[in-house]
Amino acid sequence: MLFQSSIRRELARSFGATLVALITIVLTIVLIRTLAQASRGTINPQDIFLFMAYSALGRLPTLLTLSLFVALVSTLSRMYRDSEMAVWFTSGQSLIGFLQPLFRFACPILALTALMSMVVWPWANRQTDEIRQSYERRGDLDRVAPGQFQESSSGNRVFFIDREQTGERAGNNVFIASTESSKTAITTARAGRVEVLSGSQFLLLEGGQRLENANGSSALKISEFEQYGTRVGTSDPANAGAPEAKLLSTPSLIQDQTKSNLSELAWRLGLALTAINCVVLALALASVNPRAGRSGNLIFVLLAFVVYNNLLNLGQNWIAVGLVDFGPLLLGLHGGILALALAWLFKRNSNWQLRRSARERRRLHAMPLRESGL
Repeated sequence: MLFQSSIRRELARSFGATLVALITIVLTIVLIRTLAQASRGTINPQDIFLFMAYSALGRLPTLLTLSLFVALVSTLSRMYRDSEMAVWFTSGQSLIGFLQPLFRFACPILALTALMSMVVWPWANRQTDEIRQSYERRGDLDRVAPGQFQESSSGNRVFFIDREQTGERAGNNVFIASTESSKTAITTARAGRVEVLSGSQFLLLEGGQRLENANGSSALKISEFEQYGTRVGTSDPANAGAPEAKLLSTPSLIQDQTKSNLSELAWRLGLALTAINCVVLALALASVNPRAGRSGNLIFVLLAFVVYNNLLNLGQNWIAVGLVDFGPLLLGLHGGILALALAWLFKRNSNWQLRRSARERRRLHAMPLRESGL
């Protein structure tokens, strides 16, 4: 049908252009944040692009919803501005009749958004967390680059190796400055190597000197050694804490219905429901005000999407702290917005008026006077 094919063709062009623009903006922001994390030593600089890919993939459900929303509003507003909507209305199409072609175009995007939020989002979070944790779980000496001072993972030691022996976990001219609760120590050695003993990493130093100073005292204790060993970390440390809710799969959230898990589940379902509601909202809000210019309505729509998305995040926090339950939040937030959008759509479709204009009120007020001959 010409009516549906023409709309879907224009929607596809607008959606593609909007999605490419938003992905470019998001990738730029993610790149800046990833470089900042790499400079702080949170992630491996060699994994920057991989970390960026997983981070952008996790944000894709929101980008798909926003691109769909903007594409629908911009296309419908253009049709209003060029009087195409008037042509369709005079040919027998109603405003509600636009729901069918819009949803037929949006169905693949809605399905992809639901898949991304339910499956890809937790998977991408697990991948980024694994990259970060594997880099943080390195031994203290694995963090050290020859010729550079490097702080340990606990923050109470500083290491320096002048030259590293190729192919071995050993180095020459080792310097260690450590701060403990009661003393400060500086250790230097001619050479050192890493060995694993009883599941822990030890740095064995050879031919060195150690200076100790008790806190609050000016006395120094100087000792020389032929061999000295100090623990620098575990060989394979395990993350003992429970995994975050955003790292769990959707079936795991359903099985273990804690407050944090239900809040994460509500957020994932909310992304899919938000995409559905945005189709109805776009049709209800799309219009053209010649006095406001072309971008006036689009700015209002973007603000509406930002408010909706913030309410979704706020609802997630409310469930986590126990202020509201899972079911009432989904019904109240998404059901309420859907009801409001449908009511506004039916109002525009039936030309309902919330209040009569001043001219019509004067005309109705004058009718009894005319009938009485006054």
